[in-house]
Amino acid sequence: MQKIAPLLGRILLSGIFLMSAFGKITDFAGSQAYMESKGMPMTGLLLAGAIVLELFGGLSLVTGFKARLGALALIIFLIPATLIFHTNFADQMEVIAFLKNLSILGGLLMVYAFGPGSPALGSKSS
Repeated sequence: MQKIAPLLGRILLSGIFLMSAFGKITDFAGSQAYMESKGMPMTGLLLAGAIVLELFGGLSLVTGFKARLGALALIIFLIPATLIFHTNFADQMEVIAFLKNLSILGGLLMVYAFGPGSPALGSKSS
């Protein structure tokens, strides 16, 4: 299990980011409108940046290549996304989304601190 668990963990951790990036790409206008509804400026630029971070980070987790850097990219994405989109604590679903993001952040911190494990493309210190 120790040989396959890191790969399974990385795949499960990356899934939400890859699906989110795909959703943003296929409904760019809708994603941009949602961001605007939250009062965000420069939504086109920030949305493009979010897509890049989610794709790079998600793919790096799946492959294990540069996984620490990918985890860091996703951490950089996840902190402001959580604070902007999931802080309506009067809404139980927003509380759950906030806590889900904190849990994902915990997994990303583990990859950042300890590397991808194996199997992974590149070295264990990726």
